Amino acid sequence: MTTHVLILCTHNSARSVLAEGMLNHWARRLGRDLQAHSAGSAPSGRINPFALQALAEAGIDTSSARSKSWDEFSTPGAPALSIVITVCDSAAAEQCPVFFGGNGGAPLKVHWGYPDPSNAEGGDDGKRRAFELTRQAIGYRMLQLLALPLETMDRKALAAALADIGRN
Repeated sequence: MTTHVLILCTHNSARSVLAEGMLNHWARRLGRDLQAHSAGSAPSGRINPFALQALAEAGIDTSSARSKSWDEFSTPGAPALSIVITVCDSAAAEQCPVFFGGNGGAPLKVHWGYPDPSNAEGGDDGKRRAFELTRQAIGYRMLQLLALPLETMDRKALAAALADIGRN
């Protein structure tokens, strides 16, 4: 059964897109039955070009990347979510809609915050560096997530493991 992970950031234009791309990339490479999705509470309607560049330079296909609302994941036809990860502080503080989890329960929610690389100083070169460093940091946590035995972990153990990853 596919594990569905939703990654949230307010505008769904940078950090959440990086996380979705990295998690899907590593899941495929490692042969894991996991699908990442990203969304925002107030989607900008566009992906930050520096996010697309950082993913493309890492060999990750961005052709299906789009900025979308979290409302897409709160309908009865949406994938049954196992985990919801917020990657920006403002999204973590917002009241999420009701997401449908697997086995009738609510998905686990965890916050793994990252500074906004869009605010990096140093012009375009500074932003490129910030996006690449953010992509690498996110990729590291996504590999830690994929190292977990998701299919056999109970909810309490998974919640503890996700919190530990967020503290590293």
